[in-house]
Amino acid sequence: MSGPELCPRPRGVRRGAALALVFASVLMTAAATNCLPRVEQSPGALPAGTAAAALDPREGHTARGGDRAAEDVTRAAAEAQADGKSATRAAEEAVGRIGDRWGAVYDKAQYEQYTDALDGRYTGVGLWVARTADGRTQVTRVQAGGPAARAGIEPGDFLRSIDRWSADGQPVTEAVSRLRGDAAGSKVAVGLQRGSRSWSQTLDRAVLGTEDVAVKKLSAEVVMIKVSAFTKGSGERVRTAVRQAPKGAGILLDLRGNSGGLVGEAVTAASAFLDGGLVATYDVHGKQQALYADDDGDGARPLVVLVDGGTMSAAELLTGALQDRGRAVTVGSRTFGKGSVQMPTGLAGGSVAELTVGHYRTPSGRGLDGKGITPDLPVTDRLLEHAETVLSGLGGTS
Repeated sequence: MSGPELCPRPRGVRRGAALALVFASVLMTAAATNCLPRVEQSPGALPAGTAAAALDPREGHTARGGDRAAEDVTRAAAEAQADGKSATRAAEEAVGRIGDRWGAVYDKAQYEQYTDALDGRYTGVGLWVARTADGRTQVTRVQAGGPAARAGIEPGDFLRSIDRWSADGQPVTEAVSRLRGDAAGSKVAVGLQRGSRSWSQTLDRAVLGTEDVAVKKLSAEVVMIKVSAFTKGSGERVRTAVRQAPKGAGILLDLRGNSGGLVGEAVTAASAFLDGGLVATYDVHGKQQALYADDDGDGARPLVVLVDGGTMSAAELLTGALQDRGRAVTVGSRTFGKGSVQMPTGLAGGSVAELTVGHYRTPSGRGLDGKGITPDLPVTDRLLEHAETVLSGLGGTS
């Protein structure tokens, strides 16, 4: 997919992490985040030395309260810039010395990509691609109304080149990166093949929605809600899908491969299934906070949550809440295990550093960092079939 990547791997695996008060994790291709708590405004650039007393994830964090790590990184970036060196590189080296597994630094351009990703949009052409067994790059999905769809590209077409760069045998992530480019309105030339026909097409990149919530009616008694990431508005879309589900129908909430996102959106999604009550607790520099669901959710509809090793961070927070509260049966494999809290600091030159400042816990007090969630029914094959069987036992199918 030529869309955004929502979260980083730990240091030493992938450079970067989220740029907000976050529970960082992993995804597919660019930069984004997991954030606390509810946020509405789009973030702008963080001025160097930004200090925010409130826990607004998009405002950066304060170095007060003995946060020497943030002070050290900020100082290193400022000194490097004053000496004519790279502030971003100096900040990365400072984060490495601190030993923060999830700490990371983004430059200004990466931060702008992150803000787009948080708002559920990305710059690209609207193609989802995958690598075939013989090493070719194949289109698996075309976003309706996007540049690729308007050009007549279809699922099943092979993407042979991007601006004369051969896509054959290359990583999908590199192809996605080249499709994204730098700005809406820029052009990208793609070489395509469909059967015996080969042709080239020039596409204009555009700002597109990430379509992170998909709803599918599997039968009269089963509705599947697939949440790929918790971007802006996704929580309310989950609530709407639950309200519009047929009376008596059960819900399969598919969080497989969900790398997290805005925690406020995950809390909103939890509110679709909970009649109020605790969703999670977290601490920042020892200050305890709690997140609660709204009190108007559907607490009776049968619910099964599908998870796997790609279920991370904010998605784990939601899974843990539904499991601890006895609201859902979880099916699949153990989740990733990311339960630390990061907050961002603006640096000299427009870069942003995120550093770990605390951890979150499920309603029963479980810490998930490095542990993950073990599903109620561990399953590695025919997952959907098993999930529907469980839902039937809960009264969600006939």
